[in-house]
Amino acid sequence: MAQRRADCAPLVHPTIYREYDAVVEQREATKVWARVAALSFGGPAGQIATMHREVVEQRGWVSEAQFLHALNFCMLLPGPEAQQLATYLGWLLGGTRGGLIAGGLFVLPGMVALMALSWLSVLAGETTIVRGLFAGLQAAVLVIVVEALIKVAKRALTSNFAYGVAGLAFLALFVFALPFPLVIGTAALAGFIAQRSGLVTPKPVTDVLEDSARPTLSRALKIIAIWVPLWLGPVVLLQLFAGSESVFSRLSLFFSQVAVVTFGGAYAVLAYVAQAVVERFHWLTAADMMAGLGLAETTPGPLIMVLQHVGFLAAYRDPGSLAPLLAGTLGGLLVTWVTFSPCFLWVFLGAPFVERLRGVKWLSAALGAVTAAVVGVIASLALWFATHVLFSATTHLLAVDAPVLASLDLFTAALAAVAAMLLFRVHFGAMKTLGLCALVGMVRAMIA
Repeated sequence: MAQRRADCAPLVHPTIYREYDAVVEQREATKVWARVAALSFGGPAGQIATMHREVVEQRGWVSEAQFLHALNFCMLLPGPEAQQLATYLGWLLGGTRGGLIAGGLFVLPGMVALMALSWLSVLAGETTIVRGLFAGLQAAVLVIVVEALIKVAKRALTSNFAYGVAGLAFLALFVFALPFPLVIGTAALAGFIAQRSGLVTPKPVTDVLEDSARPTLSRALKIIAIWVPLWLGPVVLLQLFAGSESVFSRLSLFFSQVAVVTFGGAYAVLAYVAQAVVERFHWLTAADMMAGLGLAETTPGPLIMVLQHVGFLAAYRDPGSLAPLLAGTLGGLLVTWVTFSPCFLWVFLGAPFVERLRGVKWLSAALGAVTAAVVGVIASLALWFATHVLFSATTHLLAVDAPVLASLDLFTAALAAVAAMLLFRVHFGAMKTLGLCALVGMVRAMIA
């Protein structure tokens, strides 16, 4: 088994690898990350579980405490937590190269598959079968979001304090529409105060990496000098040469902002983006957003890949001088780039600091409170989706879109109930449930 190169040496504590007494070979790790990418269906909850099974349970490459610490840090970052966790773990096992391989493989299959489905959705047009398929997917996706809420809640809500943070986060987001960064930052501060006052006692860390990467100013500046231009270069060039009113300029600017302000993981990003693209930019309808989410659920990779579909539809419907399909493809790829490239920046810049501080109790408490707040974020998203999927009309009440009860779609509600039974009682699985609901939706559309 090959030893780690000198430039990667500070990343691993040798006692973790009792089986090998050496660093995991990159070829072996690449095979594992390819397997994780191929099996990463069902949203971040399922993807995180897959990574845990492959890296912690089956191979013991990373300890349980280290995995959870990395997960809490990725929950604190803006953007998709599952892809960032894959990048973090890849970095931990193989340095920058390992992080690029793990994070890149996690995105690639879903990017290709969803682009193909986006093409299919516009080429098929507004046919009866396609409308029925999307209607069926919407009902199943709603239940899958609720399932994710339950899974994350079981892992994150381990104390009365955590329940309180989750409840307040939900109220802050859904009822009062407070900014995401404010909610997440307040949760982190509450965790810090709770630990200092003795209300929360994080579990002690017994496997701190003695030879963790030492964060230095020169290393941080080097990462910034590489990744900031890679991320924001296309945004600046589009503003200069395409103009601020171009759909490509607006997509690149908005989703670059999303990469900075949407804390709390993939579901937090979706809650923010769904409202913005539907209600502010009018690029998509709520039905388009739910259909795109259903497509993303049926493909491997991060759920946040649905943003590629958003970019595709926005550019396809406003292609300018380009052919619609070409414009849509470029719009989708552009959104994918500005969404995922900063994820590598956040992880490569922050991971060394996080590893050095893994034994600090106040930091663990703050990160744990952020994870609890994410439960409130997902609950807010679930309720927003339910309002727009189950009801055809809403009314604005304070900062909330309240459903008009008389507009309840009985078929969608019944199909969602069936999906809930299949997932929670029969344990049918997300992919099978999505497929069955899509089939029922198509059949109903053809015979209606």
